[in-house]
Amino acid sequence: MTLDLTRGTPWKGALRFALPLLLGNLLQQLYNTADTIIVGNYVSDRALSAVGACTSLTMLFTALALGFSIGAGVLAAQYFGAQKPGEVRRIASTSIVLFLGLGAAMSVLGVVLARMLLTDLLQTHPAHLEMAVSYFSIYAAGLVFQFGYNIAAAILRAIGDSKATLYFLFASSLVNIVLDLLLVAVVKMGVAGAAVATVISQLLSCVLSFWYMHRKYEFLRFSPRELRFEPALARRVLTIGAPMAVQQSVVSCGFMFLQRLVNSCGEDMVASFTVGSRIENYLILPTISFQSTMATYTGQNIGAKQPERVSRGLRQVILLALCITLPLSAAAYFLAPQIISLFAISGQAAAYCAQHLHLAAWAVLVFAVYFPCNGLLQGAGEGLYATACAALALGVRVALAYLLVKTALFGVTAIWWSQLLAWVVTLIFCYCHYFRGTWKTRTLVK
Repeated sequence: MTLDLTRGTPWKGALRFALPLLLGNLLQQLYNTADTIIVGNYVSDRALSAVGACTSLTMLFTALALGFSIGAGVLAAQYFGAQKPGEVRRIASTSIVLFLGLGAAMSVLGVVLARMLLTDLLQTHPAHLEMAVSYFSIYAAGLVFQFGYNIAAAILRAIGDSKATLYFLFASSLVNIVLDLLLVAVVKMGVAGAAVATVISQLLSCVLSFWYMHRKYEFLRFSPRELRFEPALARRVLTIGAPMAVQQSVVSCGFMFLQRLVNSCGEDMVASFTVGSRIENYLILPTISFQSTMATYTGQNIGAKQPERVSRGLRQVILLALCITLPLSAAAYFLAPQIISLFAISGQAAAYCAQHLHLAAWAVLVFAVYFPCNGLLQGAGEGLYATACAALALGVRVALAYLLVKTALFGVTAIWWSQLLAWVVTLIFCYCHYFRGTWKTRTLVK
């Protein structure tokens, strides 16, 4: 069922929209974590490090799928808020064709360039290289399904249906975990088994999302012959989505530079960073969910010409994000050793990981204030400024990490301190633009 976010109490509508997203994101993280836990327990620490070495690459391709789909979603949300379902249908049709084509191209590039990216770009340790190439080559083959799912999910969110993604992710997460156990623990396929499980689960979520959209919404029901690709409309989608894709890619590229720094610090640090990053992904789930919520909420209300309602909604969403994030932050800080023990790492790797979580517990509180505002800028069509914020955050973080890691005061802890410091700077930068208020006059509806 669609959810009209242009009416009613803002926080109630935002919470109804965000909860399915939060649960869906949680399920997605669970099956990502399942890879880590199962590989770490049933293969080896070296295999765990190999999967971790691919993280920045998987983030990059995911960023491109997510970023461009945000562009289509923002455009569709504004037209939906303006009560123009015919335009939403045109956007959906063009975007589906466009994204399936992009996904197929990315699959080919990922498979062909896997070894070069891992060797030359990330300088993966030779001990991990062959397993990393095996994992990423298989993972890349499924990128077309990831692009397909992301565009279907973006269109559904644009019309206020955030519950649908929860259903798809529940099914795919369950399949992924079962296949992980079967292929890694029973069949002994190692990291290749984990990658195959991921691809099959992505295929399932893609198929389910298009089936649901076809069955549930008549104005989004397409036969293959009814799918139309309009070049002019595709250019609009890409133009709006490009800043978002750049933003997401900047985050991923920044992570690549961090991964290179981590790789240079030895196997203990690689294993620690892999586990710490997985745990950190759970801590930021509420803020990421509220970022997506604010993007849709803003898009619909800007389309309905209600900018003041957007400002009121932002204040209420930030309070919601903080209320949910604070207990998670406290748990990560005080229960770090117990959480880390689930991933079967010990010694120096576990010690590094505990330090990582102690600083991440503070950083996620900054995220709870920053990301809803970033979502507002996305939904208003201010993609360039949202991208500038991401570039600033990652630029500052990478620069600080590389500079401070050489000092006696910080050492390897600079990898974690740099995150907290960089996002505080970005938070200030983002809100300076918000209070200028120029976003209130933006509209994509013609």
